[in-house]
Amino acid sequence: MSYPRLALLAAALAVAALPAAAQAPLKAEVIHWWTSGGESAAAKTLAEAYKAQGGLWVDTAVALGEQARSVAINRIAGGNPPTAAQFNTTQQFRDIVEQGYLNNVDDVAKRDGWDKFLPEAVLSAIRVNGHYYAAPVNIHNMSWFWFSKAAFKKAGIAEEPKTFDELFAALDKLKAAGLVPLAHGGQPWQDGIVFTAVLAHYGGRELYLKVFKDRDPKVIQGEAFKKVLLAFKRLQSYTDKGSPGRNWNDATAMLINGRAGVQIMGDWAKGEFAQAKQEAGKDYGCTPGFGANAPYIIQGDVMVFPKTNKPDQIKAQQLLASVITQPATQVAFSIKKGSIPIRTDVDVSKMDVCGQMGVAAMKDKSRHLANGEIYITPDQNGALQDVLTSYWNRNIPVEKVQKDIVSALK
Repeated sequence: MSYPRLALLAAALAVAALPAAAQAPLKAEVIHWWTSGGESAAAKTLAEAYKAQGGLWVDTAVALGEQARSVAINRIAGGNPPTAAQFNTTQQFRDIVEQGYLNNVDDVAKRDGWDKFLPEAVLSAIRVNGHYYAAPVNIHNMSWFWFSKAAFKKAGIAEEPKTFDELFAALDKLKAAGLVPLAHGGQPWQDGIVFTAVLAHYGGRELYLKVFKDRDPKVIQGEAFKKVLLAFKRLQSYTDKGSPGRNWNDATAMLINGRAGVQIMGDWAKGEFAQAKQEAGKDYGCTPGFGANAPYIIQGDVMVFPKTNKPDQIKAQQLLASVITQPATQVAFSIKKGSIPIRTDVDVSKMDVCGQMGVAAMKDKSRHLANGEIYITPDQNGALQDVLTSYWNRNIPVEKVQKDIVSALK
């Protein structure tokens, strides 16, 4: 045998001896809607963690959650599924489980012991009929209140509000100082977040559940709920003319540059402050609600794994599910994203004061409150958002809005 042929044989044997991951990394195309600066930085931590353990993350980012979910569902139905797709644990998630669109990751959940470190609120969201159909990425609270320290100083506000009455007083002072009191992106889903915050923190836990879970017509047309709607509408008067159509991260930027004083938005907003090198407690303030026992509205991002029979894709799905839920990945992602880890056994000492508030709230089960969307169908949620957005933008009698919400939630 000639020398060149011996060299070729040796090279082939060397390649065969390499680990499988070195020869062909497990390729995973991931559809997600993490497109803002902070979100992109967070997504990168997942991609890097996946790569470090033998995977290749193929990024398919689609702006806006509704659009990204539609793209994922259409591709699954069309026979060209991605390896994984970002979802929220709403009724829409359960719909695609029931339609048989997803692979479960039971083997990973059992091997890695998900039942041992995931809170019951998370387990109950991802586990359907005894099977695990999603890997939880994080825990979000959709109704944080954010405060610009610079804007508050300019308006002469010494302390951040601790009640809704104090919030309205602060908004009045910001307005008098020539600042934008409430930075808001006038999009239906953002209107819905403000409504949810007002219902939970102004109306209270019991009223929140009566509206979303029970959809009680008498309660919805009652005086307590009317007060919630009036408070919601009052907040609109503190927004600026540029609000309609504004993206949420552009509203956060208004706090970062000191142009606006308050934003009501999920804790993903913290990722934008981090990107701007601003420090929680120093450059901006935060609270997940008013009072020590304020409800903590739990929602979160998950990765779902579309149905496939391809062995390499199943392996990629299982590896991704495992990597996402590992302690180091959880902490790295949450620091960038603004959320808190889904695990109860991780070291969160490196997280900022807002993150620590979230972790403390999650330890108190009496504060846990599910995202209202888990109780209603996508159609009901869409109808509710239509009513709320119309009310936010137009002069409509509150009594009519109450009746319209009863119809929307039928």
